[in-house]
Amino acid sequence: MPIPLPPKVKAAIEGKKVRVEGPKGHLDYELPPPIEARVEGDRILVARQSDEPKVRALHGLSRSLIFNMVKGVSEGYVKRLEIHGVGYRASVQGRTVTMLLGFSRPVEYQLPEGVNVHVEGNTKIIVEGIDKQAVGQVAADLRSFYPPEPYKGKGVRYADEQVIRKEGKSVQ
Repeated sequence: MPIPLPPKVKAAIEGKKVRVEGPKGHLDYELPPPIEARVEGDRILVARQSDEPKVRALHGLSRSLIFNMVKGVSEGYVKRLEIHGVGYRASVQGRTVTMLLGFSRPVEYQLPEGVNVHVEGNTKIIVEGIDKQAVGQVAADLRSFYPPEPYKGKGVRYADEQVIRKEGKSVQ
């Protein structure tokens, strides 16, 4: 299945290296040995050398990764997190995210290159970037500091995440 290239996105393939450039930046990917790619007009074609199951899996993986690169450099990726809990809040200072989550000390997280974080209203965290894997990993790392707990619903959760609440102990 060909990968369409939006008007402002350029792709170049040199041997096994795929480079995609767009308005938001550029990304590189090294193709695995049995996979080949080529640019034809305004689309990228990914092909495999054989029909072995492992090669077929690498073919699908490579196609998905290149598609995510094209989408990332043209539109970018966004993950939204929410903090629930009295007194829980977050702030960004430079490349460091500081979160107060009820622990004795603030939780600090250093952002990797290529990922930006904005905080709205002290409790809404927006993670943005062009690399889908990096954006998802940063969001997962921030959520892992205090995942939502089922009894009071406190913690860091994705904006579209539903937390199933449990009933506490009942007194007889």
